[in-house]
Amino acid sequence: MITFDHVYNVFGPSPSEALARLDRGESRDLILEQTGNLIATVDASVQVLRGEILVLMGLSGSGKSTLLRCANALVRPVRGHVLYQDERETLDLTVVDEKTLRRIRMSRISMVFQRFALLPWRTLRQNVAFGLEVRGLKRREVRRIVDEKLELVGLGQWKDKYTHELSGGMQQRVGLARALATDPDVLLLDEPFSALDPLIRLRMQTELLTLQRELKKTMIFVSHDLDEALRLGSRVAIMEAGHIVQVGTPEQIVMNPGTDYVRQFVAHVNPLNVLRSSALMRPHAELDRDRADPTVIRLEPTGHHRCRVDAEGRPVSVWAGERPGRIVAYVDGMRRDELVDGDLVAGSADLPMRAAIEVNHVTGRPLLVVDSRGKLIGVISAWEILRGLLERPTVGNDPGA
Repeated sequence: MITFDHVYNVFGPSPSEALARLDRGESRDLILEQTGNLIATVDASVQVLRGEILVLMGLSGSGKSTLLRCANALVRPVRGHVLYQDERETLDLTVVDEKTLRRIRMSRISMVFQRFALLPWRTLRQNVAFGLEVRGLKRREVRRIVDEKLELVGLGQWKDKYTHELSGGMQQRVGLARALATDPDVLLLDEPFSALDPLIRLRMQTELLTLQRELKKTMIFVSHDLDEALRLGSRVAIMEAGHIVQVGTPEQIVMNPGTDYVRQFVAHVNPLNVLRSSALMRPHAELDRDRADPTVIRLEPTGHHRCRVDAEGRPVSVWAGERPGRIVAYVDGMRRDELVDGDLVAGSADLPMRAAIEVNHVTGRPLLVVDSRGKLIGVISAWEILRGLLERPTVGNDPGA
């Protein structure tokens, strides 16, 4: 969707000199001291996949916001390329003409700013309508789209209010509605929740994830908060001193930190808030089958719980000992009294590890892990939970320490 290809950004009087010094191996700090040039990003390469949330995460000054602004050419790299896959062609945003760039900004790539950037003399409806008015849409169509987007972010009843009448979280939702109004392919979000109180921030994160499940937009989200990055990101790109030092899923970042810098970040992360069932389960290929009937799979070493799979690999029946049971889909907060003896719970590979442990605690039975087609891909029993907890202390620590 968007590809950052060896992107360098330099702010200062002589970018070419700064790059030449950098190529000779001089440090970023020395170049700043001697030339007054700040090297903001260094050889930054990452591909943003369609429909994912890529979080650019790092400390202040790591280059994450600069790299984000390259995605809509608010900042143009001094070296490298930013490629955007349009409907018919791939465009290099570092060299496109102003007319093409204006079209992309108006209809393809929208931005949500940290400080909301709302117009105080306009109502909510008028703020959200701004980009549509610039495009020249008819008034009736503008009104329809604006009302739809305000309802989407839960502000339908506030559409005629002014921004000073809203809380910070509500103002941020107006900014999100304005970005969504043009139906962009890509949303750029530059620390949009950092100015909010912790509880409101958490609520906004939840609302963003809910919207993403419905809209499936491609998003690039900048954050300096690791918990936020791991909660929101399909993948996370961690930046240090202008470099992208590691890119991966939240599970990969937490379980396999690639550098000491990343290792320090994740050292105190609670894995229950990050890891998914897929990181804990015993894969289907490792499960034992009944010798007398290979369609029956033993779900734990004792073989007390078993399931039969059909020709497509989907569980069709389960037993606890000799007692048959049902296959019950996981729902948040399910209780033991909702299950009868022999029932087993089935959940997706994306189910949080915390939920998988909760199922085992509440039911005392294994969890069937299934894919989107209902095919059995693994199991989580008390054995897998114990193994996962015993292995966890090595994560985030230096193995050689």
